[in-house]
Amino acid sequence: MAIAGNDGEYLSGKLLVAMPGMRDPRFAQSVVYLCAHNEDGAMGIVVNRLIDSITFPELLEQLGIARPASTISDIQVHFGGPVESGRGFVLHSNDFRNDATLQVDRDVSVTATVDILENIALDKGPHNSILALGYAGWRSGQLETEIRANGWLHVDADPELLFATDCEDKWQRAFAKLGFAPELLSGEAGHA
Repeated sequence: MAIAGNDGEYLSGKLLVAMPGMRDPRFAQSVVYLCAHNEDGAMGIVVNRLIDSITFPELLEQLGIARPASTISDIQVHFGGPVESGRGFVLHSNDFRNDATLQVDRDVSVTATVDILENIALDKGPHNSILALGYAGWRSGQLETEIRANGWLHVDADPELLFATDCEDKWQRAFAKLGFAPELLSGEAGHA
């Protein structure tokens, strides 16, 4: 199987940045944090799309989680991807951990259990977090194929960009990390 990284490494802990010509409307202008990438496939969370249909307080109410009245109203719920859209995931700084937490890299972990939501509601959660419903998934070799077909670029993730609450400019900021503007790219493979 071909590996997506130029240096022969998998891309866990990296940001995928959708190319300007991304044909799948679910991922147009998306930034995806890759939680896992190995020979079996890849799994990531879209970090720059919000869900308007549910708020964090409403989500807590649906789950039967008690919450304080004020501290949680500004927590955003993200569209994490089209797979298992009813399942919640929290990308977070490594200052929170439980038995189900997966540490992705030295700065970021992911937890998909209700207790992290309870801790966030009580203001005892991680310092930085992104709550997402659903995830993006690729079967073995699929992501590599999409990268070769000019669907995605990848860039190092940094907590400042990843956990920024302004989702509107994350795609542009991710491109800026690459050193060029998205307008300079063609979505066509093999054309000058």
